[in-house]
Amino acid sequence: MEHGANSHLLTNIVILLGFTILLTSIARRVYIPQILTYIIVGIFVGPFGFALVESEENILFLAEFGIVFLLFSIGLEFSLTQMMSMRKIVFAIGGLQVFTTAIITYGIEMLLDLGLIMSFVIASAFSLSSTAIVIKQLTEQSEIQTRHGRNAIGILIFQDIIAIPLLIIIPTLATSDGGSLMSELGTSLVKGLFVVGVILAVGHYVLKPLFHEVAQSKSQELFTLTVLTMVLAAAAFTGEMGVSMTLGAFMAGMMLGETEFKHQIESDIKPFQDILLGLFFITVGMLISPNIVLENIVIILLITASIIILKTLVIYLIMVVFKNPTGVSFRSAITLSQVGEFGLVIITLALTNGLLEHKLSQIIISAIVLSMMLAPFLIKANGKIAKKIFNKSYSANFYELESKIEADTKHKKDHVVVLGFGRVGQTTIKFLEKFNVPFVALDLDIKRVKEAQEGGLPIYFGDAAKHSIIKSANIAKAKAVIITFTEHNMTIKALKTLKNEAPDVPVIVRSIDDSNLHELINNGATEVIPDIFESSIMLSSHLLLMLGKPIDHVFKEARKARENRYSLLEGIYQGETDHASFDSSQIGQIVHPVHINPSSFAVGKTLEELNLAKHNVVVKSIRRGSIRGNDPDIKTKVRVDDSLVIQGLPENIEHIENCLHSGGK
Repeated sequence: MEHGANSHLLTNIVILLGFTILLTSIARRVYIPQILTYIIVGIFVGPFGFALVESEENILFLAEFGIVFLLFSIGLEFSLTQMMSMRKIVFAIGGLQVFTTAIITYGIEMLLDLGLIMSFVIASAFSLSSTAIVIKQLTEQSEIQTRHGRNAIGILIFQDIIAIPLLIIIPTLATSDGGSLMSELGTSLVKGLFVVGVILAVGHYVLKPLFHEVAQSKSQELFTLTVLTMVLAAAAFTGEMGVSMTLGAFMAGMMLGETEFKHQIESDIKPFQDILLGLFFITVGMLISPNIVLENIVIILLITASIIILKTLVIYLIMVVFKNPTGVSFRSAITLSQVGEFGLVIITLALTNGLLEHKLSQIIISAIVLSMMLAPFLIKANGKIAKKIFNKSYSANFYELESKIEADTKHKKDHVVVLGFGRVGQTTIKFLEKFNVPFVALDLDIKRVKEAQEGGLPIYFGDAAKHSIIKSANIAKAKAVIITFTEHNMTIKALKTLKNEAPDVPVIVRSIDDSNLHELINNGATEVIPDIFESSIMLSSHLLLMLGKPIDHVFKEARKARENRYSLLEGIYQGETDHASFDSSQIGQIVHPVHINPSSFAVGKTLEELNLAKHNVVVKSIRRGSIRGNDPDIKTKVRVDDSLVIQGLPENIEHIENCLHSGGK
């Protein structure tokens, strides 16, 4: 019997994974969000679809771990330092947003006679937005440090905080009767506070020392195992205490997020999180009946539209009350107008505990999913929508900003425009000051800009992708521009703007690596300085000096390397750990050795006869035994056991390697 149950579970998982792979492959081609793909899989295989999964209980059990890992990852991103630095936005604006949205929604639901508990659950879910979608989309648009971006992050932090008591309250509502509701809620909150206190104490006195000890072992397996154990132990502890497992996971994530191991933990936990979270969204899809959705499609569309409109109006009005510009207020509101993962977790938790009717839960889940589907498009268009609706105030706000920059820079000439005032930008400016070179810098981090301005530096808040902002920096009279952004999309936008406004001004671009080298040059970069290139040159130079090589010889070689940086960067051996783009033309050329076997076509042929140049491949050297000859003569004959070191684009290298062995054209 047990063997049969296990077989069913394995079969169910195989079916789910098979459908997920198939639909994800299709969805990627038509740009359907991943979450929606998982939900569609659930609809297909669930009891209301093709009923391919016979038992939901085992899948639901696995999906609970998906929620646990979701909350753990959100806890990792939760920063006490960031919360305190943004406390006005977090507690004042965020608190007002959540409670105002919930109260209005609750009132409407009571008028519709949904009942006290159902109204509370739905109102709680609707008041929260999608942390994952908002942060991902803002990051892609390079808007995470803008005013509306920081407002959105601040409000999301409060939403994450308020989720903690909700995770405690909802299971309690299911187990209490009317008379003892308040006492049970009080007991649950006391339990919750106790649990939070215990986890905070364990995090401070046990977790941090433990991870220091584990890190010193330098064992990747032990580190990953410790992370998984801590996540599950925290979830198990809160579960045993009669509180939601997700609370323990969130608190564990928050504790570990304050340590120096945060990024390593994120990297280790991501594969488990993505797979199990996918299962959670699949189980959400299993709850949806296409028939009920089609029968109630008008109601679902009305609920979705109402959510978006209500949240937009509430957030906009609160932001305006706190004296934010109307354009910024509206962009913040549009960004947070959807319902998010926490909303789905709350509705699913309520349904599991019998607090919601099945049909009503399907309608609510469908509306939430639809709002999440629309979210990336609304966030992407937030600037255009705000400009169209609030054109007068929006333009006035930018005009004031541009006028300030223009007034301060109108007499500058032969100056350097520095785009990005992060670590690299600030270091560059220090060198410019030493040589008395005039400069102007633009950045989107308002806090950083204000601090720099207080320090007397000509740093201004402004988007380098906007033509009017770039023009106001007197770009036409600039000697050069340097772009120091870490975000590739932001760099490309700035390059396109500069190409239109000042095509003759040389532009130096800093990039993390050489993966986008050709794209940056094609978009107008005069010089591209990848971080990996300069660090390689510096490391090599220091090494040669330590080995006692003549200083003038080392500097000469370093200078030659810089003069020919692009060809040098294109000659690399590509390992499995190198992250290659899907577009091979963006990768650059690689170096690859080809061993010549006795049966190889190339044996006995000269390099001239092989004519590899017609395939854009160059023979850099030939290793014969222990001897390596660089730049071999074209009359050199290839012998058995030679190693030809060839350079070219990956697809050309692969083709030539086959030709050298088989003689193909």
